Amino acid sequence: MRALVTGAAGFVGRHLVDHLLSEGDEVVSTDRSSGGPDVLDQDGLAELFGHHLPDVVFHLAGQADVARSWTEPATTIRVNAEGTHHLLAAARRTEVGRVVTVTSADVYGVVTADELPVNEAAPFRPASPYAASKAMADLIAQQAHVGYGQDVVRARSFNHFGPGQGEAGVCSALALRIARCEVRGEDSIQVGNLDARRDFTDVRDVVRAYRLLAMSGRPDTAYNVCSGRAISIRSILELLLSLADCQITPVDAPDLYRPVDLPELCGDASLIRRDTGWEPLLDIQSTLTEVLEDARRRLYESSPAD
Repeated sequence: MRALVTGAAGFVGRHLVDHLLSEGDEVVSTDRSSGGPDVLDQDGLAELFGHHLPDVVFHLAGQADVARSWTEPATTIRVNAEGTHHLLAAARRTEVGRVVTVTSADVYGVVTADELPVNEAAPFRPASPYAASKAMADLIAQQAHVGYGQDVVRARSFNHFGPGQGEAGVCSALALRIARCEVRGEDSIQVGNLDARRDFTDVRDVVRAYRLLAMSGRPDTAYNVCSGRAISIRSILELLLSLADCQITPVDAPDLYRPVDLPELCGDASLIRRDTGWEPLLDIQSTLTEVLEDARRRLYESSPAD
């Protein structure tokens, strides 16, 4: 399979490229930071696709920071929604075989207790500008199939984490704060809402799901990519603190709370399991151990030499 990955320099993109290569696929990586076309540059995307003629495009590029979306909503919507339109149009112009678009479980927004675990038929109730932009992207991808007959598979990913993630991810953010305490000899970290419950999956399981969707997913179908189990942020923090080299006390910091924070979001993965056979394989405690080790390594590498 010849695959082209947008956003290849990002957290998930790097892991996806590694996985595709390990499976023997031919991979073309593109990212704006490495000189690739902007997602708003339809002609540039079409030129790229026409040159490489990929069998499948994995569309991961976008504005993924929920907090930033509150201060830059227009930019978030342009990049995530309009960017998806331009990418799909470029793929149609160059007859790309299949596009896997990655949106987000945030499209479901405020779900009620009786809707959990949420399945793909749940209505969209986006609670942040980021979530709204991803809901738009999801609908644009659906319309591309209905209106143009384009082969598009939609992946609605729930929370994913792992080594290499930036501080926009809650697990990595907590791990980096703990690692800084270890280095500086401090005894407390600031934390936001610890009561929220989320569905976490190791990023390496997530990218495995994306490849399986490229191979076996049904066109014009949305798939939840999730573990099917919710865990509180408090439990994640407790697991990380149990791995710390010193005693650390969490301190509540209201400025770290989001303007809108859903009490719980947990997904139903039965559809992707049925159509592709995918199951998450990596357990959360092992991944958190890797995340903390990665945070320590990054702090060490960024420290000035003696």
